[in-house]
Amino acid sequence: MCFNFCFIMFFLSLIVFMMSLFFMMMDLVVMIEYEILSLNSNMICFSVLLDWMSLLFMSFVMFISSMVIYYSNDYMEGDMNMSRFIYLILLFVFSMMFLIVSPNLISILLGWDGLGLISYCLVIYYQNIKSNNAGMLTALSNRIGDVLILISIAWMMNYGSWNFIFYLDFMQKDFDMKIVCYLIILACLTKSAQIPFSSWLPAAMAAPTPVSSLVHSSTLVTAGVYLLIRFSSCFDLNMIYFLMFISLLTMFMSSMCANFEYDLKKIIALSTLSQLGLMILIISLGDSNLAFFHLLSHALFKALLFMCSGSIIHNLSNCQDIRFMGSVILNMPLTCLFFNISNFSLCGFPFLAGFYSKDLILDVYSMGYMNMFVYMLMYMSMGMTVSYTCRLSYYTLFNVNLNFSYSKMSDCSMIMLKSMMGLYVGVLFSGSVLSWLMFPSPYFISLPFFMKIMIMMFTFIGLLFGYELNYFSLNYKLLMLKYMNVTFFFSFMWNLSILSTWGVNFYPLKLSGYLYSLIDLGWSEKMGTQGLNYLIYKNSNFFQSLSKNELKIYLVVFLLWVFIILIFF
Repeated sequence: MCFNFCFIMFFLSLIVFMMSLFFMMMDLVVMIEYEILSLNSNMICFSVLLDWMSLLFMSFVMFISSMVIYYSNDYMEGDMNMSRFIYLILLFVFSMMFLIVSPNLISILLGWDGLGLISYCLVIYYQNIKSNNAGMLTALSNRIGDVLILISIAWMMNYGSWNFIFYLDFMQKDFDMKIVCYLIILACLTKSAQIPFSSWLPAAMAAPTPVSSLVHSSTLVTAGVYLLIRFSSCFDLNMIYFLMFISLLTMFMSSMCANFEYDLKKIIALSTLSQLGLMILIISLGDSNLAFFHLLSHALFKALLFMCSGSIIHNLSNCQDIRFMGSVILNMPLTCLFFNISNFSLCGFPFLAGFYSKDLILDVYSMGYMNMFVYMLMYMSMGMTVSYTCRLSYYTLFNVNLNFSYSKMSDCSMIMLKSMMGLYVGVLFSGSVLSWLMFPSPYFISLPFFMKIMIMMFTFIGLLFGYELNYFSLNYKLLMLKYMNVTFFFSFMWNLSILSTWGVNFYPLKLSGYLYSLIDLGWSEKMGTQGLNYLIYKNSNFFQSLSKNELKIYLVVFLLWVFIILIFF
């Protein structure tokens, strides 16, 4: 079954890629509308928007998903519910396709909500407490974005149509339509895990590694960036500054946090968070095509990175701690080659996929009119990207360390290697090919020498810093141990992971406990409803005893009545 689905997806990706080239050359945009229902004067239509951007993105999604399905055939071998896993992945990809080709907010919501629901099913796939907590955090964080899109759908009822593609120019001028833009921006920040919604992305690593490879490359987290690219033409100055501020903070936070992390998959997840921040940053600078270029190149090397990490974890008996990995390169040379190439591409090593987009993004960024704080924050984030990448490579591949599964490790799985080989070719050649296709006329970059050389300088500093981090040993002389609160603050994503889970639950539960002791168990209830109930119950019992027609009660009442008569009369 896996091979059939893999072949179909791969074949479809080639066809759609050829169509995108044709649309790009002919400068075509095709919009298809199918009328589902006509009621009085209202028409409910299903709309599909086909242009070079949607077709190219669909081809990349299908290509990566075909490789992931092929990879899952070996990685998930022995799983009792293999067919269910494959169907969930296919539904996940179908939801993403639905979102990509939709020019309509209602059909976008269907794809958007489908991604959120199926991601929950995939995150809780292993069915344990950790997966359940991570799945709930993922689903509830994404529900915020769903609600915001629902509100924007309700707001667009004022304008007679939900096809946002017709209102993009109008949204920039009309104040009421700007509200839709703000709602869409906030929804995209939840799906792309920007601050303050960042904590669900590393938590979603509880899913199987093929799912992580698909989610972090081309589907769930990129949906928000893709929607921002579609809406980018209607952003005003305030929206641009807001996006720039949020994306820079997310880049800086995730890059710093990855240098403190020891879980292999979480380090790669935090690098995804950093790259998403970079894409949104370049959207805020007004170059959506360049952001889309980085989105496509990032999808290939991030999918390969997760596949390699999955192969290493698989061979290490499901151990994900990089401190227990060492000298992997001796037993798994091909996997480590792919791992290093995708890592170099992430850093922006010359002539790999990441270099063509990242170098151009940094040059365009340097050409803008930014203040020094924003400028340095960007370069520091880039330097820390090189730092955690170097640290990860050193710990897993070259470090001479204890390795408990040393005898079992090998590159013998041909299915895994073939699927990684397909993405490896893409990582090597996609950067230059995409840059020729998407930018037929080159960018004009004019920078002074010291600004151009800053990219290399910060890369080199990050490389040295990452190399030095490997030699840290825990002892009482270590300065970090004297400032544990600061260390925990940086390593826990600026406390976002605590605030999103324990912080949301603790204070409402504490308040409810206080109100329970004050109202339900306090004097107010004794003097109020419970006291009244007790008084009525007591009096009713007394009057009920009077009405039982007993002789002694009659006698007592008769004597009382005689006594009253004698006293008063």
